[in-house]
Amino acid sequence: MQKLEMIYEGKAKKVYATDDPALCIVSYKDDATAFNGLKKGTIVGKGSVNNRMSNYLMKLIAEAGVPTHLVEELNDRETLVKRVKIVPLEVIIRNVAAGSFSKRFGVEEGRSLACPVLEFSYKDDALGDPMINNSHILALELATEQELETISNYAMKVNEVLKERFLAAELELVDFKIEFGKLPSGEIVLADEISPDTCRLWDVHTHEKLDKDRFRRDLGGVEDAYIEVARRLMGN
Repeated sequence: MQKLEMIYEGKAKKVYATDDPALCIVSYKDDATAFNGLKKGTIVGKGSVNNRMSNYLMKLIAEAGVPTHLVEELNDRETLVKRVKIVPLEVIIRNVAAGSFSKRFGVEEGRSLACPVLEFSYKDDALGDPMINNSHILALELATEQELETISNYAMKVNEVLKERFLAAELELVDFKIEFGKLPSGEIVLADEISPDTCRLWDVHTHEKLDKDRFRRDLGGVEDAYIEVARRLMGN
């Protein structure tokens, strides 16, 4: 597989074309951003941790019946994936009140929610990724009704798989953000990544934050937190 020109660079990853038009190579960076890019920094080794962890979790999710873009891990930082057209929605699942949810609704951080909350944001940095509801999504033709139903069902299944696996590693899955893409056939698949960049993860005993909130809130020990999550999940 030959890596060709870079076709996209985001906050945490670069995407390269390959000599197969149906496949891309994703390369994970150590760059860190928060608050829609207003805060920037570097988390040494983050790219390697996120690449390996995301692939590990994608395999578990695929085994549970949710199709993903994963094809093959190439090395510590690079993964071969199916080329998709990203649905311009950030899909957020919340199990515990935290972050913007706590601020919006005046709920103390750490309160367990009576049921998982599914939220959508319109994926647009210039607009600040505003929250969006199903009617907005259909009206703006960001997804069809069938696609939205598929995405919602897949997101809830992903939540079940991740909660169980993280709990086995003595981690509480507070909330997370995922993205979906469409293959040329129109099939919806899980894309992007699943990592401490995209998940809030707390130690089940101490509630210590082991995710990107350590960077957002200047708590220190960011690299150690990412490595600890990887060690608990994958043993290395």
